[in-house]
Parts: sequence; C-alpha cells; structure tokens
Amino acid sequence: MAMGAVLSSSRAFASPLSASASSSSSAGKQHELKYSTSPHCRWVCSLVPGDRNGRQITRSTADAAQQPSVQQPLMSSSAMMRFCNASLKRRLLSKVECFLSSSDLVTSGWQKPRRRESLTGGSDNASCVARPEYRVPTRKRADCKAKFEMTGSPSDVPAEAVLPGEDAAWWQQFPKRWTIVVLCFFSFLLCNMDRVNMSIAILPMSAEYGWSPATVGLIQSSFFWGYLLTQILGGIWADRFGGKVVLGFGVVWWSIATMLTPVAAKLGLPFLLVVRAFMGIGEGVAMPAMNNILSKWIPVSERSRSLSLVYSGMYLGSVTGLAFSPFLISKFGWPSVFYAFGSLGSIWFALWQRKARSSPSEDPDISEDEKRHILGGNTVKEPVSSIPWRLILSKPPVWALIISHFCHNWGTFILLTWMPTYYNQVLKFNLTESGLLCVLPWLTMAVFANIGGWIADTLVAKGVSITNVRKIMQSIGFLGPAFFLTLLSKVRTPAMAVLCMACSQGSDAFSQSGLYSNHQDIGPRYAGVLLGLSNTAGVLAGVFGTAATGYILQKGSWDNVFQVAVILYIVGTVVWNVFSTGERILE
Repeated sequence: MAMGAVLSSSRAFASPLSASASSSSSAGKQHELKYSTSPHCRWVCSLVPGDRNGRQITRSTADAAQQPSVQQPLMSSSAMMRFCNASLKRRLLSKVECFLSSSDLVTSGWQKPRRRESLTGGSDNASCVARPEYRVPTRKRADCKAKFEMTGSPSDVPAEAVLPGEDAAWWQQFPKRWTIVVLCFFSFLLCNMDRVNMSIAILPMSAEYGWSPATVGLIQSSFFWGYLLTQILGGIWADRFGGKVVLGFGVVWWSIATMLTPVAAKLGLPFLLVVRAFMGIGEGVAMPAMNNILSKWIPVSERSRSLSLVYSGMYLGSVTGLAFSPFLISKFGWPSVFYAFGSLGSIWFALWQRKARSSPSEDPDISEDEKRHILGGNTVKEPVSSIPWRLILSKPPVWALIISHFCHNWGTFILLTWMPTYYNQVLKFNLTESGLLCVLPWLTMAVFANIGGWIADTLVAKGVSITNVRKIMQSIGFLGPAFFLTLLSKVRTPAMAVLCMACSQGSDAFSQSGLYSNHQDIGPRYAGVLLGLSNTAGVLAGVFGTAATGYILQKGSWDNVFQVAVILYIVGTVVWNVFSTGERILE
C-alpha cells in the first residue's frame, strides 16, 4: 500500500542551505527518494536510507545528477524559504507520523511510530520522517486509492500494498472447515457408489459365470468381512495418525479394490471374495476417520448440519450408483461400472491431498479468525498415543451409543435390504417399478438429514442444551420409523404403503443429528474410536437383522418383521433418553 508522510503541525524542513549542504555531503551514497502524499506538501519530503516501508524510488546521487527532473520540487525556492522562516519555532517542536491508509487505524499494519528527536542538522541522514514499527497489514489497493492521491507509477507501490487474499475469488475465500466437509461428502458419495454397483452388476455376472443364489449371497456378504475388521482399527488409526491420512488411505484402497473386481471375477470365485473383503477393509475406516477429522474442524454450533451433509453423501451415492450402473452396463458391459466408479477415487484423492489437513493447527492457509471460531478458546491437544479402553467402556453414555446404534441399524438395514422384495411380493410391483421405488428412501433420507441438521444447530444456537438437542433428534429418529412401520401393517393401498416407507426413512435420517453426532460431543479426542465401537454394533445388527428377517418370513409374515423392528426402536428410545448426554465425558 501507499504510505504518506503527514506533518503534524508544520513541515519540519531544515533551511535550504542546510538541506543543500546535506545533499552535497551525501554525494555518491545510496539513498531512497520518498514522495509525500500529503495535500499540503507536494514536494520531496525526505531521503531515508534503507527504509523499505514507504513508497520509494531508489537512485544513486550520480544517477540523480543525470536525471534532475526526478527531484524537481513543485514549489519555488523563495516560497519554500518564506514558509520555513515563518514557522521555525513550530518546525522544531513538530512530530512526524507515518501512517497507513485505512479507515480503521487500529487494525492497520502500522503501530505507534517512533519519533525523531532532532529534525534539523547537517547530518547526511537527517530526515523529517520517522520510521514506524510495521506488521503485515490486511488492506487492499482500493483502500489506498480511496484515501490518498497516488503519486508515481503503480509499479512503485510496494508488495505489501496489494494482498492476494483480499481480492481473491469467492472459492478461495470459502471457509476451510467447509472445504473439509465438502470433501468428506464426496468421499462418502464414492463410498456408496462403489458399494451398491455390485448389487446391479451381480445379475449379469451371475448369468455369465453360472453362480447359484447361494454363491451370490456369499459374494454380497464378503464385503462385511473386511468392513467389520476395520471399524475399531480405523478409529484407533485416525485418533493416532490423523483423519486425513486414514480417510485418504481408505478411499485409495477401496478404489483399487473396485477396479480389480472384474479381474478377480475372471480369475475365480476365491479371488473375487478376497477383493470384496479388501474393499470392505477400505470402506470400514471411512466413518471413524471422517468423525475424527470433523471433531477437530467443526465447532459444536455447526456439528449437526456438517455431519448431516456428509452422511447425505452416502444416500446420494446410493442414488447415483443405482441410477448410472444400469446405463453403463447396457452400453459398455458390466466391467465398465467398476472401472468408471473406481477411477473417480484418484480425482478425489488428488484434491484431498492438496486441500485437507487433519486439524486447523496443521493448515497454513487458514485465517486466524476462522481458527479462533473453530477452537472456541480451547487449546489444541496432542494426538492420542494410547486408548483408555477401561475408561471408555466404563461410561454409561458410551454404552447408550452402542446399544442405540444397534437398535437403529436393525430397522434401517431391514428396510434397505428387503424393500425390493416387499414391493414385489406384497405390493405386487414389477421389478422395474421396485427398482425405481428403491431410490425414493435414499432421496428422502438425504433431504431430511440436512433438514434435521439445520434444526439441531438452530436449537443449539438458541441456547437449548446439547444433551436435550441430541435426545430430541434421536427420539424422532426412533419413534418416527416405529410409528410409520406400525401404520404400514394397516394400510391397504400401494401408494400409502410407499408413503409410509418413505416417511419412515425420512424420520430415521434425524438420527444423523442425534447419536451420529454424539461421538464428538462426549469425547472429541476419541471420536474415531467411539464411532468404530458403535458402528461395529450397527454392522452386526445389519448382518443379524437381515438373516433373521429371512427366518421370520419362513415362519411368519411381514407384520412380524416390522414388529421386531418397532420393539427395538422403542428399546433404543428408552436407553438413549435415560443414559445419553451431550456433555464431554472423555478428555
């Protein structure tokens, strides 16, 4: 920015004779020519050796002699003599302050200036300008133009005058914490795209290789072998090494496994089972790692909506995978699904490596204001070196998380896994209609998850305790599905049945602002481990619930299936409201 020299009460210049003597004695020395931007003084103000903070042109005396036009004063010598003699007393007492052009001098880069005690004399270094203390300002060229008349060419403006951050495009000013959230959203989008493509591709694959239904079931279940293995391990790794490293590893791992699926299928069934298990290993670390990194980046006032946005990526990933897989298979064959979806992971990983950090303290580009907003006065703690398992498992709120996660996922996995069969066998929809209607719950969950997140954060902002907010949102996530599943057994029309299923899944999505946000509330340092523990119970509920549903249907009816889910929803509601908390219990 431009810097001006402002004379407090008068212009502190030595007499022309002393100024002339000073100029002649400094011949051959390097000095800097500084122009005043004051409206009262349009002539050369000072020669300050080595000063870099002003708006300067550096020349040698010999060069100045060859180009006298640069140092020509704008006032005549006689006028200058009269002006100096009339205000000699005031000149000797005057103080010069250099300041930065700004509407807010408190936040400018210039601090209180040091004063020159002697403004007259024949010294070569005599100057009417003090050298102030300086720190990097946050101002832009427009401020300088608005306050002062610019003199000299724009190229003379020092580098500090134009700061790139001030004139940066909107995407460069986008909050860093929400950049992390958006990248996590796309990682979960890819996660479910790569997971659900097998449910579509398995049909032409089984026809090509002659697999029986039992073999198809074995292939589908092999994913969970690896997925269960890395739930807790992924949380431990994330808490020790950082969420960025672990989530990046997971995406690369499962993307490679996805692209290797066609090759493994051609080699034989054992190779395919191993690759699917490897894919589960990669996806198993995603949720614990994401939970760890968001616990460090997102303040509690934004926690619910950030997590809801990330988890909605899973729902939209299922919609995207179910929508594009049939098109790719019909045009390019079933291997194209795995190659196309798997290759997207490399694009995401490149952006992740460039933009993401495990915590705000590791990010060199984050602003101090945003860092203060995220930390909220809390100190940054060292990464976890050991996991206090006994302490964690002794806390009732931790067990409330584990039990509630089990109860929640029992009903959720049943609906998502058996829904096409229910549409076909009970509602008498054909397979095409069943496939299209399977997309509806995912879309409903994506929408209502974000609505629930905004409601939860609004309640927190209005002063409702975090404990009450988590209990309210999770109660909706339990009692809503319980109500609509009970209603489902009483409806008689397909349209009402589909509406009940959609409403059940929509209210279920409020759990993202309940139990899924609670890991970061009660123990942000161990958020990865806590989610690994509870999600292990959730995955087991999905595995056992899916198998139990088949057994129940052999002995009973769909009403019995829904009744079991409703009972578990009610149990989860009671446990959650009695034992859960939104306060931090693990330091």
